[in-house]
Amino acid sequence: MNNLELNDVQQHWDNFISSAIAWAPRVITAVISALLIYLIGSWIIRLIKRMIDKGFEKRQMDISLRRFLSNLISWILNILLFIVVVTQLGVQTSAFVAIIGAAGLAIGLALQGSLSNFAGGILILLLKPFRVGDYISSSANVSGTVNEIDIFNTKLTTPQNQQVVVPNGVLSNSSVTNFTQLGTRRTWFDIGVAYNSDLKKAKEILLDVAQKNEFAFKEPAPQVVVTELGDSAINLSVRVSTSNANFWTMQEQLIIDSKEALDKAGIEIPFPQRDIHIRSNA
Repeated sequence: MNNLELNDVQQHWDNFISSAIAWAPRVITAVISALLIYLIGSWIIRLIKRMIDKGFEKRQMDISLRRFLSNLISWILNILLFIVVVTQLGVQTSAFVAIIGAAGLAIGLALQGSLSNFAGGILILLLKPFRVGDYISSSANVSGTVNEIDIFNTKLTTPQNQQVVVPNGVLSNSSVTNFTQLGTRRTWFDIGVAYNSDLKKAKEILLDVAQKNEFAFKEPAPQVVVTELGDSAINLSVRVSTSNANFWTMQEQLIIDSKEALDKAGIEIPFPQRDIHIRSNA
């Protein structure tokens, strides 16, 4: 390498060092300011979120809608903060918008299911088929108490104390049975009696048990209805209404008391039986 080439290399290196020295304060300043904007912005977002939550609570807004809107506002504010921070680092707004547009299209195509879940969450909050605290069952084979309706999913707690996270798109497109919304529930179980039993007497006994139950409502009145001539028994359906809080306790008491009352009256509750006839060819 001759002296002329060495001088060119030295000149380029000197220019690089000079440019780096000139740009270093700007870069450091931009990074520090972006970091400060992020920290201050995060604090402001938390403050705004607390104020919004208090405002929602003061207006006694539905808890499901309150949580959904709070999470949505938090997402929007954090996205805006991210844009401000990136812009502060020197990324041109026009170029950034173009990048976001292209990325948004790609993400939208890749996350069609998530967008469906987001739309499902909006529908759930607008139509209100259930709310936080309701016990529901859906045709998607999930059931439990609603704990939270989030942007993309709904969280349920099963009677076995297990948490189930269900996509909102699935719930919004399923038939949902809400056991809580009406405030009352009606027990509906069958008791079989033997074919040689006095049906009228059996109905009277079961109806008396239902009417004497401490949790049973007088209106609508308890009912005992013959529903089926089964293979081994005649089935009587016991139908009694009560509050949601007392439903399971009442149903258990009814089953125990019905069994005891029928036993005392000498009315048999048969179990499934099968007669086997053996034929000989001899």
